Amino acid sequence: MIQLFLRDVGLSVRSGGGFGLALIFFLIVVTLIPFALGPDQAALAVIAPGVLWLGALLACLLSLDRIFGLDYEDGTLDLLATSPLPPEAVYIAKAAAHWLTTGLPLSLAAPVLGVLLNLNFETGKILCLSLLLGTPALSLIGAFGASLTLGVKRGGLLLSLLVLPLYVPSLIFGAQAVRLAGQGLAYDVALVLLSAISLGAAAILPFASGAALRINLR
Repeated sequence: MIQLFLRDVGLSVRSGGGFGLALIFFLIVVTLIPFALGPDQAALAVIAPGVLWLGALLACLLSLDRIFGLDYEDGTLDLLATSPLPPEAVYIAKAAAHWLTTGLPLSLAAPVLGVLLNLNFETGKILCLSLLLGTPALSLIGAFGASLTLGVKRGGLLLSLLVLPLYVPSLIFGAQAVRLAGQGLAYDVALVLLSAISLGAAAILPFASGAALRINLR
């Protein structure tokens, strides 16, 4: 499983399909918002938590179809299906590789890009923390959706429609935590709920995704 994880990380970094594309998309989204809303710093600070979290969420969507898609096309998944490695372990390795190459860079880049939206340093730290706690759920849910749409022609749109409703709780609690921190209010509950979503996804989705992979690889 570790070798599969390292392989996926290496492929993602070399190809730039997940690592670079998500960061570039995130940068474009955050850069365009001030042009659309104008130079009102107060207005930008108000919408910054939601915009940054939404930008990170959409950036995660870009590479979801690559989690299993490329390995399905070249036959690697068929080989993995005949190996001693269970489908649940394959799912965990690929979801972890997606988070390391997409979720983690977005979490670290978000406070820096938040300066463009008049986000102060202290609030930026909470933004980074909320993304570190919430983006694992985005990768886990996205990998689950990718396993469901495996082999479907032009399944990228279907995948987005499947996972976007499941992303909403993470978006709500993540943006709320940053918003409360910016207002000087307690944000602990929002972070706890955000962590609970990620932990719940890690506990349940490997088994659901494993079942989906077994069905699609028959």
